[in-house]
Amino acid sequence: MTTLFSRIIAGELPGHFVYRDDTVVAFLTIGPITTGHTLVVPIAEVDHWIDLDDDTVAHLNVVAKKVGRAQVAAFGAERVSLIIAGLEVPHTHLHVLPIHSESDIDFRKARTDVPAEELAEVATQLKAAIDALD
Repeated sequence: MTTLFSRIIAGELPGHFVYRDDTVVAFLTIGPITTGHTLVVPIAEVDHWIDLDDDTVAHLNVVAKKVGRAQVAAFGAERVSLIIAGLEVPHTHLHVLPIHSESDIDFRKARTDVPAEELAEVATQLKAAIDALD
């Protein structure tokens, strides 16, 4: 069965992408906990991250690190949190969150009312910060 994330990656559903290569993509979540909350997702549909090959796991983390550095630059985050939860969509994904305190790491704070225009602006800022790192 094709996952929600595979449909976003394929362009069947909208997504606010900030990074893409042949192995992984990064796009904003539609339920951000903090501004710039990004999902780093392998293109291959693999449900559990421990089932990924080692090269993909390493690459996911390298991209997450790049996204995190860009979040610090774009949004002034004091820290960046990296979470692998993976319960809501059966497709491996890393949550990369710019944070200012541990209390920011709370999925109950996820916003479900963020207008698409706001997500697009955040994606533009984050993508520009990622591009500036290269």
